[in-house]
Amino acid sequence: MSRARADEEEYWHSSKFRAFTFDDEDDELSQLKESKRAVNSLRDIVDDDDDDDLERVSWSGEPVGSISWSIKETASSSTTSLEGRDSSLQKGSSSYAAFPKQASSYSLSSLFKGEIPYLCLSLSALSDTGVKNYAPELRRPKAEYKDYSSDWSPKDSVRRMQRGKVCSLERFRSLQDKLVLLDEAVAGHDGNVITAVLIFLKRTLRREILFRELEVRQVALCHLIHFLKETGEQKLLLDLLRFLDRTEEVALSQYREHLNIQDVEKRREFLKGCIGLPFSAEDTSHIQDHYTLLERQIIIEANDQHLETVGQSEIFRKYPRKASILNMPLVTTLFYSCFYHYTEAEGTFSSPTNLKKTFKIPDKQYVLTALAARAKLRAWDDVDALFTTKNWLGYTKKKAPIGFHRVVEILQRNNAPVQVLQEYVRLVEDVETRLNLATKYKCHDVVIETYRDLKDRIQLTAYKCKVERGSAEEEKINSILNNMVRNAY
Repeated sequence: MSRARADEEEYWHSSKFRAFTFDDEDDELSQLKESKRAVNSLRDIVDDDDDDDLERVSWSGEPVGSISWSIKETASSSTTSLEGRDSSLQKGSSSYAAFPKQASSYSLSSLFKGEIPYLCLSLSALSDTGVKNYAPELRRPKAEYKDYSSDWSPKDSVRRMQRGKVCSLERFRSLQDKLVLLDEAVAGHDGNVITAVLIFLKRTLRREILFRELEVRQVALCHLIHFLKETGEQKLLLDLLRFLDRTEEVALSQYREHLNIQDVEKRREFLKGCIGLPFSAEDTSHIQDHYTLLERQIIIEANDQHLETVGQSEIFRKYPRKASILNMPLVTTLFYSCFYHYTEAEGTFSSPTNLKKTFKIPDKQYVLTALAARAKLRAWDDVDALFTTKNWLGYTKKKAPIGFHRVVEILQRNNAPVQVLQEYVRLVEDVETRLNLATKYKCHDVVIETYRDLKDRIQLTAYKCKVERGSAEEEKINSILNNMVRNAY
């Protein structure tokens, strides 16, 4: 350690410059000898394990990282071409190659990445160009430069986007280039690419020009309309539809805005204003029904909320409301009315029959909804009355516009008693369907009676094994089988 320090002191206090004389040989050989002496002196110092006491030097004799070293190195780098630097680094110049690899754990790349603590300050003085010059290995390979080329044609750009490559569209500045790009995107049949190009055109073209060009490109036009609907750009969408003279679509887009109105009174007023928009005749009827329904719901909600609060209605005490009726669909409103207001007179707004008449609800829909509501309340008398009709002679019979097999399924989902199920299973006209339902829901009487009517002794005997021993069903089967035997003789 002491020898190394002595050598270091001798190096720094010595001078490599001699007094000028005319006999000096100012040639490359003398400079090379001087360089070798400097390298040998450095090797003796760097080989020491105590790196904390070292200070690295350049070929000029100045410490690496000093201000003067940074200035000189930066100045020299600015006058050296990129090709010369690359070749010198590959072949190994005298400046870099002379450093022994085992001299330090620090590498050249770590030096320029700022990983050497005492060089961080001096590196800040270097420009980005300097960093690239001294560390060419940090740059992208030249083979990748083509990915960022600005010379791609519209067709090549579309192909690159289809493959998920990075591609800037900003180079397409003229209207003609942009339209060619759009046509190529449409020809590629890739929805994502078409949408990306449309976003670029929407941002870089005036609306009038964009609308005019899209009018003759229906595929791109449909993509843009769908995109504007998905992103909620309502103003631009309305402007586009007005330009295309699609008055009904403009009206529907304006009507759709009611979904964003939370206040029920404001929504009601908005729907009232939508009635006068240029809808088709059918759509105008729907808008009118929507407005009327919301108006009814506001009245029903206010009345039922009051009844539930004061506790005067038994059904609201027994079955508290789970949600508000406001903004609910027509079918939900009908179910609500059948559940809470089934017996009300037709003159009230909350009456199911009033709703059926006002909104022209078909019989099938009304019966299905009313059946589900009354079965949920286990009001079997109401269910029976729903299907009972009288003819002009006063005779009663059961009739279901939805088919009794569906009635049975709805009743079974609401846990109807077997006696109720059997009554409606018997009304199923198709024999095979009737047997399947009766077997599935264990309506034994229906199965036995059906096999009796079919005079099928084999099936009766087989079904006897499926009922309990000693039960009324078993006795019934035995009686039918005995009668069949007697009648055979």
